[in-house]
Amino acid sequence: MTKVRFAPSPTGHLHIGNARVALANFLFARRLGGTFVLRIDDTDPERSTDENVSAILRGLRWLGLDWDEGPEADGAFGPYFQTQRADTYLEALETMKANGTAYPCFCTSEQLEVKRDAARTKGGYAGYDRTCRAIDPQTAAARVAAGEPHVWRLSVPADRAEVAFDDAIRGHMSFPADAVDDFVLVRTDGTPTYNYATVVDDALMEISHIIRGDDHLSNTPRQILVFEALGHPVPVFAHLPMILGADGKRLSKRHGATSVEAYRDEGYLPEAVLNYLALLGWSLDGETTMISREMLSESFSLDRVSSNPAILDMDKLDWMNGVYIRELGAEGFVARMLPWLIDAGLTTVEQSEAQRPWLLTLAPLVSERVKRLDEVVPMVRFLFMDSVDIDPAVRAKTLESEAAQAAVVAARQALAALPVFETAPIEEALRALPEQLGVKAKLIFQAVRVAVTGTTVSPPLFESLELLGREKTLARLDAAAAGVDDAAPRP
Repeated sequence: MTKVRFAPSPTGHLHIGNARVALANFLFARRLGGTFVLRIDDTDPERSTDENVSAILRGLRWLGLDWDEGPEADGAFGPYFQTQRADTYLEALETMKANGTAYPCFCTSEQLEVKRDAARTKGGYAGYDRTCRAIDPQTAAARVAAGEPHVWRLSVPADRAEVAFDDAIRGHMSFPADAVDDFVLVRTDGTPTYNYATVVDDALMEISHIIRGDDHLSNTPRQILVFEALGHPVPVFAHLPMILGADGKRLSKRHGATSVEAYRDEGYLPEAVLNYLALLGWSLDGETTMISREMLSESFSLDRVSSNPAILDMDKLDWMNGVYIRELGAEGFVARMLPWLIDAGLTTVEQSEAQRPWLLTLAPLVSERVKRLDEVVPMVRFLFMDSVDIDPAVRAKTLESEAAQAAVVAARQALAALPVFETAPIEEALRALPEQLGVKAKLIFQAVRVAVTGTTVSPPLFESLELLGREKTLARLDAAAAGVDDAAPRP
């Protein structure tokens, strides 16, 4: 049975690289009808926090990556927090003690540092020199029984030439065994190290495939040796290439948002982020770009994952997000837009019920012009305010000339005379003004736009005026003509 796991360390929020790893595991399990496990590898007590765990769960849920086993889900292999599995690691250690694949090391940290310094000075091997491996087992047992501080180390087979495996993405991989030292399994305080605990968990949870970032590639030979020492089959490994910034360097905050929730807060849709992440190093057919989660779940395979680093292209993500926004339709866009309007204090849940027909009319005017939801509020704020605040520089450029003032007055008169204040008659009335005044249409439309919206960029002018309504439109034209600028928001 196919069984995969995503095992983040809660030392931070769910970042975009880890989200891609989670997605690959999720899609692989879904395509093969397998099990997707979420495990929290919280063996770093100083940096692991409950808040980070909550943020990871929120990020996964926002992306729609539901897990079959793990925190807040049933499962026969729990608990799913490593800090709750101490007995499990001690039991596995007893197995390794019994079969001779683990031994106690009594070297102090000071002694080890002296040895490492000496090795570096000579230009030789700086790993552990296996001093304690040569201690007679009975003598070692007596020292342990006497309470002498010690760690437990893996006994790497002396006759092992290499540690090799077939990576599902990179192909055949081989590491010289003598480059793997007898690393620590259990520390002096009894806590397990990462390379030990993760193998014990993967073995006991019956993980069949370990899909993770290639920053873990150097851990793989060590972990294979632990699987073998425990007598468990070695899973299939697949190492996803790193995500790099546009400058070719490892992704960091200088390239933009790194946490999944930051993308949410910047107005990206989860389905767009999911689609984009899937295409980082993988393709369906080399051509198709817009792929639903359902299609991804039916089509994802490791053999189409590139071993080359993937480049995070924010322009492409913005474009893709804009496509998804436009495909929402009016009802869908209002549902996504409304929380942003409420958070900005422009409306309330109760008010929005009465505003629904009006919001549905507004939706296509905005959805066609934004790439992210965080662009919505600045674009539509003027529609919710009693008056607008016009930047002095914008006012000077668009409203203070004699021609602009004449245009505002004429527009006010033309609009006030309309029997019906709707888009078609509004457009007809304003389009007649350039010829009447002997000026360019751009001058009139820009002056009206700034007077009414407070900015030079807005949704389509004629539709915006209908949505704003006759009373507010005329009041703002009056204020612009009189040079009045009151930015008080509507209570």
